[in-house]
Amino acid sequence: MESEERPKVISSLSYAPKIAYFSMEICVEADIPSYSGGLGVLAGDTIRTFADLNIPAVGVTLLSEKGYLYQELTEDGQQVEKPYQFDPRKRLTLIAKDTTVKINGNEVKIRPWCYFIRGVSGYKVPVIFLDTNLEENGEWERTLTSYLYGGDTDYRLAQEIILGIGGFRILKSLGFTSIYRFHMNEGHASFLTLELYRKTKNVDFVRRQCVFTTHTPVKAGHDMFSMEKVKQFLDDFPEEILPYVTEKDMLNMTRLGMFFSHYINGVAKKHREVSMGMFPHYSIDSITNGVHSLTWVSEPFQRLFDKYMPGWRQDPYILRSASGMPNEDVWNAHMEAKRKLIDFINEKFGEKFSYDKFTMGFARRMTAYKRPYLLFYDRERLLKISEAAGGLQIVYSGKAHPKDTEGKEIIKRIISAGKTLKPKVNFIFIPNYDMNIAKMMVSGVDLWLNTPRIPMEASGTSGMKAAHNGVPQLSTLDGWWKEGYVEGVTGWAIGDEDQESDDLRDSRDMYDKLEYRIIPIFHRFRDRWIDIMKNCIALNASFFNTQRMVEQYVLNAYFL
Repeated sequence: MESEERPKVISSLSYAPKIAYFSMEICVEADIPSYSGGLGVLAGDTIRTFADLNIPAVGVTLLSEKGYLYQELTEDGQQVEKPYQFDPRKRLTLIAKDTTVKINGNEVKIRPWCYFIRGVSGYKVPVIFLDTNLEENGEWERTLTSYLYGGDTDYRLAQEIILGIGGFRILKSLGFTSIYRFHMNEGHASFLTLELYRKTKNVDFVRRQCVFTTHTPVKAGHDMFSMEKVKQFLDDFPEEILPYVTEKDMLNMTRLGMFFSHYINGVAKKHREVSMGMFPHYSIDSITNGVHSLTWVSEPFQRLFDKYMPGWRQDPYILRSASGMPNEDVWNAHMEAKRKLIDFINEKFGEKFSYDKFTMGFARRMTAYKRPYLLFYDRERLLKISEAAGGLQIVYSGKAHPKDTEGKEIIKRIISAGKTLKPKVNFIFIPNYDMNIAKMMVSGVDLWLNTPRIPMEASGTSGMKAAHNGVPQLSTLDGWWKEGYVEGVTGWAIGDEDQESDDLRDSRDMYDKLEYRIIPIFHRFRDRWIDIMKNCIALNASFFNTQRMVEQYVLNAYFL
């Protein structure tokens, strides 16, 4: 799109934004590389729901035109990382306004791009993308909004200054003066609180305006920067708040966001408990994550829901009535989605997957705590299960962070294991996992697998997406699944929530469930299986969606 003056872009809004939603990554479209995984997809689903519910909001994120990583896989499973080549002029609108922030003594110019997300009734919410790739900036500064989670600690610190302080200033330059709630989706944007504090030096004034959501149940996952470096990059950091936001001369970005927020929440009930243990001085609520129903329901199920549950697009709670849908229609919708996935795999990768064989899916970031290798823990047992079932099919996908050496080795290990199972088990690791692949997988497999080490999964949302398509989940009792599972009704649990995760014990329980409960129902008791599919929709999809989630934020945090 051509550059437009501000009045043509921003004045087209029918409202003045009251909520500013800051996130390091926001997925607005599958092929715009401004997301890496769950956090960005959740942010996009949240903003889509703002638009559905006519909530006067604006999203703020980094442009990340080179993305997180474009993943290629070698024959032996080695991850090869390449940058995306995204031209924002083709999809976004450049706004003729800019601002500056001082980083390490240098003035860095930031320009905004805009993308509108439209809701079911046409209401639109702008997402502002921050861009430093300007000739006026130095060579290093020009790259600061290019790579999502790229670079070293200095690069990350500079990115978070741009997101928090630069994002705040851009909103002001655009004339968004009615904002009274700043929602920080993780600690990456916490520097915006300093911009609010700088003018008044009134902590309570800032707190009344700020909301903080934490997604990280692991201490190492919270961004920390040395105060020496912070003061070098920001020459006016308020000394009086240091005792509340630092640990051993390290600035904790989560503590900074929490200190200046009137409302703090974790993203599942169990995650709240874990977060309270990590940050005992703060009152932390829980709002369990959800997914945007219309985005994640596949076309066959959209048609099915339109026929039997009209109104679900505006109110996903109507999905509660899914048990009344005819079994034959539910199964036909599932098989249409399954055929789409199988055809994609066979045509693109030359595989010989079958429409009829029991198919399991696992897709998420490839990292140790998610235990993506657990399914292959005992390959002989897996082959035995496959033989008894008349064949199994396994579909994997996911990226490892470029610096996560262990995650990359896990990918190699899984691909190697998958090859040894062929041809008795059909196996594929689909490269370059993105939103489009996710949509096909969560709707096209028969069973969704999730194996995080308890209590390291804050929420997880892929199983919710599967549930929206009638696909049950087999998972450890962590994150949202502790709230969503009813054994044998919406899916199955791996292990016991009261026991520490153990690979040997959990793998045995997983294999037992597959061999003696899950696969026999699928093959021998089809009507019972379809009842489980309908339960997933009625009990899980009707609740674990972003409409319910955003309504909770409105009531508990925004007070609209």
